[in-house]
Amino acid sequence: MAFLQGGHIVAQALAAEKVSHLFTLCGGHIQMIYDGCVSQGIRVVDTRHEQSAAHAADGWARATGHPGVAAVTAGPGVTDAVTAVANAQRAQVPMVLIGGQGARMLSQFGGQDRGSLQDMNHVELMRPITKWSVSVPETRRLGEYIQTAFRIATTGVPGPVFLEMPLDVLIMGADENDVIRYDGYRTEARTSGDPDMLDRAADMIRQASRPMLIVGSQWRWSHKREALASFLKAAPMPTFVNGMARGAMPVGDPCRFTRSRKDALAQADVVVIFGTPLDFRLGYGEAISRDVKLIQVDLDGAEIGRNRRVDIGIVGDTGLVLEGLASRLASGKVADRAGWLATMREAETRRVAKDKNELENSGEPINPLYLCSRLNRHLGPKAIVVGDGGDFVATAAYVLDVNGVGSWMDPGPLGTLGVGPGYAMAAKLAKPDHNVVLVSGDGSFGLNGFEFEAMARQGIKVTCIIGNDGAWTQIRRGQIDMYGEERAVATQLTKTRYDVVAQGLGCHGEHVTKASDIDVALQRAFASPLPAVVNVEIGASEFRKGAISV
Repeated sequence: MAFLQGGHIVAQALAAEKVSHLFTLCGGHIQMIYDGCVSQGIRVVDTRHEQSAAHAADGWARATGHPGVAAVTAGPGVTDAVTAVANAQRAQVPMVLIGGQGARMLSQFGGQDRGSLQDMNHVELMRPITKWSVSVPETRRLGEYIQTAFRIATTGVPGPVFLEMPLDVLIMGADENDVIRYDGYRTEARTSGDPDMLDRAADMIRQASRPMLIVGSQWRWSHKREALASFLKAAPMPTFVNGMARGAMPVGDPCRFTRSRKDALAQADVVVIFGTPLDFRLGYGEAISRDVKLIQVDLDGAEIGRNRRVDIGIVGDTGLVLEGLASRLASGKVADRAGWLATMREAETRRVAKDKNELENSGEPINPLYLCSRLNRHLGPKAIVVGDGGDFVATAAYVLDVNGVGSWMDPGPLGTLGVGPGYAMAAKLAKPDHNVVLVSGDGSFGLNGFEFEAMARQGIKVTCIIGNDGAWTQIRRGQIDMYGEERAVATQLTKTRYDVVAQGLGCHGEHVTKASDIDVALQRAFASPLPAVVNVEIGASEFRKGAISV
């Protein structure tokens, strides 16, 4: 049989997991893996910062449903990826990060504990923010560890895994017969919920006169995502989706609501929550009145009942639990919800009408709501929107319509800025027939904007719209309110010509200062075969007045 170098064993194991792209920034510790990827037909996609490489692995998982993989060199390569791994961990995204390390045994490469280049304790660094952090002990076990990494990343609550691969483990080889691999090591078994709890939940939902449903990111990882429609057919109710569940319901669905969640929470008698923690986004549970019945479903039993009492808690996969509830509700009479849905539709209409003037205001300075309303007309049915920023992205999240799984990407509850270019690169490579749009704040663009050079060089077409208000506005607004404008420091920016920067990186660039120029600039940007940056100077909006970030 063949004698395989360690890097080729890694690539074979990745190919067996159907990995088609590896995201990286080059490093001597990991170049053997690149050579293996070339042999296996795995595309090596390089970035300008390891953080973006790891964000791209995260973004690949969001776009495809399968773990993305990034490889970074030792020392600062690994530390540069820490933020992206932490972001994936908090957002419950499965990904695999491979990190280089100095040689353990071979003295010509330093050997362990001799002070080799970029030597540090990666495993302990990564342990708190991963489901599994480990160093591969020998060449023969590289494939086994990759199999295990994918199994751990995808089962239970999804999350990131870190594999350290020392230099000598990758350089040395093994006979193909001696390489350790296992068949049948993966399982698709999912938790469908305790039957008794499902019965109780179905009874509570059936009798409720004003129920509401909140569906979060765990919907993305279920193999039964279509069960949401079956559940709402059996028990219609106002439904709000967030995180990676955005796009789960088509525009126009009578149960789909986007603007009136506070109204629903204030009037509901039963709240049903799937895969959404009771964290800051729900006032740590206090957004739900204490006299309201709460049904909480989560993959993580430790999340159920955190911050607030629950009436029924179910540990389970979102789709499977929805399917189980739908079958129970379909067999019995459900309380009439027509009046409740109509009441909530009126609340939704009022909320939308309140912003109508700003959505249609074509004056200057350009209103961010107006910009988003114009962008909405250019998205098309196959669009993936990546949100990377604070104030401008918070506006876009309310205005832009997306459809389908993986059609909206934002960092999630860690609130990491700079995710956008990596997410967008991965999304376009995963779904080349989709229109990938990066909606960016001017502040966040400064973190990883140089990835547009990597996009231009590697033919990755992404269109970026920057809402440029010359400030870190989400912070600055509250800063001024609390301390006064004369004491507002570290939050002011200039309205930099990021479009010119993009042109210098080999991309298409547009600069917009007048509302009347938005459409033609967007048309040219989307039509260009090059990655494009549309730099739009915007003003303030009443929509975000009073919003602060703490």
